[in-house]
Amino acid sequence: MTTPKLIHTHPLQPTTSTSITNNPNTNPPLTIDLLLTTLTRTILHPIPSYILLLCLRAQATPYTSLPFIIAIIYSALLTLIYILSTLNQQLAYGAPRPVDLSNEVVVVTGGASGLGLLIARIYALRGASVAVLDLRGISDEEVEEMGLGGCFVCDVSDRRALEGVVGRVAVELGPPTILIHCAAARINGLPLQQLSPEAFQKTINTNLLAAVHAYQVFLPYMLAAPDGGTIVTVSSVLGQLCAAGLADYSASKAGLSALHRSLEAELRQSGDDAKVKMVLVEPGQISTPLFESVQTPNRFFAPVLEPVQVAQAIVSAVDSGRGGVIRLPAFAMLVNWYAVLPASVQRLARYLSGIDGAVAQASSKPGRADSSSQQLQTELDHVKED
Repeated sequence: MTTPKLIHTHPLQPTTSTSITNNPNTNPPLTIDLLLTTLTRTILHPIPSYILLLCLRAQATPYTSLPFIIAIIYSALLTLIYILSTLNQQLAYGAPRPVDLSNEVVVVTGGASGLGLLIARIYALRGASVAVLDLRGISDEEVEEMGLGGCFVCDVSDRRALEGVVGRVAVELGPPTILIHCAAARINGLPLQQLSPEAFQKTINTNLLAAVHAYQVFLPYMLAAPDGGTIVTVSSVLGQLCAAGLADYSASKAGLSALHRSLEAELRQSGDDAKVKMVLVEPGQISTPLFESVQTPNRFFAPVLEPVQVAQAIVSAVDSGRGGVIRLPAFAMLVNWYAVLPASVQRLARYLSGIDGAVAQASSKPGRADSSSQQLQTELDHVKED
């Protein structure tokens, strides 16, 4: 592979996801996520409540009238919730670190395809130095066309290979300051009794052990950087909602989330949490080759995510300079409450959701990969056009 060169490109313009009309995973026009987003930006946001108070006063509504009192209480409640939310973010994750993309070196593991490639292209379009680490390479022509700093063929679960590649990245692009860990193994979709030890070990190596190596190799660079760094871990809600047929995947993702939280606690204990921000991503069902044929019982409550939605959420979190947890769609934010439910209620929820039969049904349907790849390419083309 030739020595990658740094490409400076124009800033990113706003992007949106292009729907695929023949995709069976297309969500309905109205979902619970759309409703909640609309509400939180309108009647559940403090600013419209202030406008309501001004309108009442413009009509000479007395301060002692019931409508004005209700409006005052409503506005005060929304303001209090907003203040507490901001205070919670500050206490939990501290002050944001300064993020200047012209000084950042972004490394995306698993960045040659899927979610990782979308994130890499977004940062490349914005002029950041981006290095992609993946088992699957990208041609030099594509690297230059996308404005990437370089694509390095590397098995992230191989510690020695990873150390060598990261050393090259540091020399050619600069010390890495943002790690977005998207590397993941192909989902086997088999019951545990039918899963070979080699296949299980490969999933653990790629989904969990690779993260151990990545954290240990990249963290010293971030601690030495003047403005610190950011580590993004892409896990899954299936680390908590363990589905039948995904024993290896769920175990690896549960371990990945636990590993992320442990490192976050260690950084906080050592006082380095001010320099290195940790972002944990636990998305729900994403439109991928395996899950493309899975039909959830109700897409109003559990819409399927497009990769570009998750990519935009991750980029926004990194740009803010803050740590945190990203859970999409809305139901994913309630997953932590699942464990406190009575066992009988948990079983009922699993039965109604169809989670334990979804993988078997998806695995039996042909033609998943071609349609999903076509959809992803459309999203990539749309990012490029914007």
